[in-house]
Amino acid sequence: MLTRLRVAGFKNLVDVDVRFGPFTCIAGTNGVGKSNLFDAIRFLSNLATHPLREAALMVRDEKNKSGDLRSLFNRTGEHYVDTMVLEAEMVISEKGEDDLGQPATAKITFLTYKLVLGYEEETMLSTVSRLVIRNETLNYISRGDAKNRLGFPHTIEWRNSVIVGRRTVEFISTEDSERGVFVRRHQEGAGQPQPYPASKLVRTVLSSVNAAEAATAALAKREMQSWQLLQLEPTALRLPDRIDAPAHLGPDGAHLPATLYRLGRLRGAAVYARVGNRLAELNEDVQHVAVERDDKRDSLTVEVADRSGTQHPARALSDGTLRFLALTVIEEDDQIGGVLCLEEPENGIHPARIMAMLHLLQEIVTDTSKPLEENTKLRQVIINTHSPAVVNSLPPDTLIIARRVKSGAGMGRLNNQVQFAALPDTWRVQGDKPAQVVTLGELLAYLSPDGGGDEMTEVSNGQSKKPVPREKRLRDLFAGQYELFEQARQLL
Repeated sequence: MLTRLRVAGFKNLVDVDVRFGPFTCIAGTNGVGKSNLFDAIRFLSNLATHPLREAALMVRDEKNKSGDLRSLFNRTGEHYVDTMVLEAEMVISEKGEDDLGQPATAKITFLTYKLVLGYEEETMLSTVSRLVIRNETLNYISRGDAKNRLGFPHTIEWRNSVIVGRRTVEFISTEDSERGVFVRRHQEGAGQPQPYPASKLVRTVLSSVNAAEAATAALAKREMQSWQLLQLEPTALRLPDRIDAPAHLGPDGAHLPATLYRLGRLRGAAVYARVGNRLAELNEDVQHVAVERDDKRDSLTVEVADRSGTQHPARALSDGTLRFLALTVIEEDDQIGGVLCLEEPENGIHPARIMAMLHLLQEIVTDTSKPLEENTKLRQVIINTHSPAVVNSLPPDTLIIARRVKSGAGMGRLNNQVQFAALPDTWRVQGDKPAQVVTLGELLAYLSPDGGGDEMTEVSNGQSKKPVPREKRLRDLFAGQYELFEQARQLL
C-alpha cells in the first residue's frame, strides 16, 4: 500500500509530496500533469523488476523520444535538471514469497524507499546515455510513528493488524566515501553489510534481492511490483480464452474469461451471482453472468444474460460495460493487491451510472475500519479525472486537485510545474507537511463546469475584449427546476 510519494525532477513534478489513502481521486485539466504522477508510480514499480535503462524506456513519453532518457528529467526550455528523486512510503505484507517462490517474513512492515538517479551523457566508453544511482535507501518507519504518518481515517485495530515488527537499522543505505558512492545491503541477521559501487550498478539493489538474504527488502520489492496502471482495453476484454490460459487478469483486461472461471470453480455459483448483481447496478437489464466452457473449441467465453433470457457474449457488450465487468471481477479476486491506477474511469459510462462506477471502485479497496484478515492483500485505487460529475460525487477527503503553477527558473524562463492541493478541513492538509489548500475559485470549475459565469470574455494577444453573450445552455432552459432539484437533493 502506497501511503506517500515524494517526487522531484521527474517530468513536471518538481517538488511534489502526495499522501494517499485507500481511495484517491486526482482531478485536473488536460495536460496539467496528472498522468505524470502515475508515470512516477509505474517507474518505481518497473525499477523493482527491470534494469535502470529498460525501466526508463517503459515510461510513457509524450514527445515519442524513444530511447531519450533525458526526457524523464524536468525541463525548462532546453535545460534539463541532472537528478531526480523518488521517495515512497509503503505498507508491505508481513508474509509472502520472492520472485523465486521462496517464503519471506518481514522484520517490519512500514517502510520508506528513496532513490536518487542522475543522468550521464554517452562517453567514449559508452555509446549511449545512462541513468546512474546517486543514492538508494530502504529504511523502516517505527510503529510509534505510524499513527501520524498514516493520515487517512483508520481504526487502531486495522493499524495494529498491518503495521507489525521492529527494526533498528536500515535495510539498504548509501555511503559516500573517498572511494566513491557505495550502496550497502544490510543483513537482516548477523553479518556485515554488502557494499556495491553505485557507478557500476545497472539496476537497483532492491531489484536484485531474494528472500534468503533479505526477506524484508524482497517483500518491499514485491509490493512495488504490484503497483500497476490498469488500461482496460475493450479489444482484450472481448476475446475468449483458451481453457489453459493464465487465470489472472492482465493490466489491459486480458484473460477476463479465465479469471472469472477460476473464481467460479473456487467459490461456486455465488461468485457469478455477485458479479451479475454488481453489473446490474450499471445496467438494470442484466440478469446473470457466466463463463461458457466449450471443450470442442477449447475456449472460455464470458456471457451476460438479460432479463428476457437472451445470452450476450462479451464481444457484443459495450466498452463501458466490459470495463465495469472487469473491475467487478477484480473486486472478487483476492489474489489482486497493491496499487491500481486508472485514468478517467468514467469514460464510456452514462452520467446517470457514474455513481455506480465510483461506488464499485471504492468497494474494491482495503477496508481500514476493521482488522485485515489473514492472507488478505492490501489494495488501493488511485484514479484521475477532469469530470465535474466525478468530483461532485466523491467525499472531499478522497480528492486531490492538480493545478499548474509557474515559477522562475532563472534567465527569464518560467518552469511549468504541477502542484497537488487538497480540500480544506480534510486529513490531507494536516500532519508534518500538509498539502496545499484548494481555494473556492479553483473548485468553481467542478461545482459549475462553465466556471459559473453568465457570459464569456474574448481574449486576444493578452487583451480582453468585450463580453460575448453565451448561447442558451440546457440547464438555462430548466433553471427553476434545477434549483428545486438541488434544494431537494441537499435535504435528502
